[in-house]
Amino acid sequence: MSDNSDIALIAGSGAFPFEIAHALKDAKQNPFIICLRGFVGRDESLHEFEHAFADMLDPQKILSLLRERKIKRVILGGGVSRPGPMALLSIYSFFRNREELRKIVSGGDDRILRGVIRLIEDNGFSVIGIDEAAPQLLAPEGLIGSVAETKTAASDIVTALEFLRKISPYDVGQGVVIAEGRVLAIEGPEGTDAMLERVRLMQKNRRVILENKSAILVKAPKQGQDHRVDLPAIGPRTIKVANEAGLGGIALAANEVIILLRSQTVQAADRAGLFLKGVPRL
Repeated sequence: MSDNSDIALIAGSGAFPFEIAHALKDAKQNPFIICLRGFVGRDESLHEFEHAFADMLDPQKILSLLRERKIKRVILGGGVSRPGPMALLSIYSFFRNREELRKIVSGGDDRILRGVIRLIEDNGFSVIGIDEAAPQLLAPEGLIGSVAETKTAASDIVTALEFLRKISPYDVGQGVVIAEGRVLAIEGPEGTDAMLERVRLMQKNRRVILENKSAILVKAPKQGQDHRVDLPAIGPRTIKVANEAGLGGIALAANEVIILLRSQTVQAADRAGLFLKGVPRL
């Protein structure tokens, strides 16, 4: 590790943790990776970084690893499954009382993630976000691919962003599909891909008729969302599913949405004829 490497990455599933790790490495900050057992496999990139495995519900082990390596900053990256209430009881001693734990378990994903951040920070470590650690992984403002949006799509982007802002107080998803001013689907706990599959089936079953690929996907985090965890993301698979659903493009809140495997994602969008654009929030 480099001399200035005081940063650790707690890694869940998927390719994204390793994109973060390589971005940090390019910035001369090789991170120490704590791989959550059951979520991170023996990725070939692991050998490039100092790493250790720990159970998600073994915070003592995770905190011990952070202390041993004199870590100051922590990044959370990758997917994890929501633990059940019985599993969460094993970390009861790290919260102030049983009532607080009950609220964490019964609340939405945001509440659990805030609990994780609080646990880490209460033990003297600073949790930072992708926007601070690796902003180059976020969608820039402006056209990202080579396909431009239509005037109708530009209007729909504004409508969708306003709609997402209004539903932010409710713990729902971070995306919406809209066509010519009509909201067709809202992302729920099932995720973006499943929402787009619903749109595809609506067209197949003639519940909606979309001409000239008029529907678009708009993604943005909830208002006031903690950018250190659970930022929305798209990748090559998003492009594939969006194309199969007959969409004409994707708009992303600039500097607030992650683009996984960017070059592959942009190339896929261009080949499919989908616009890809980063837009400022309202």
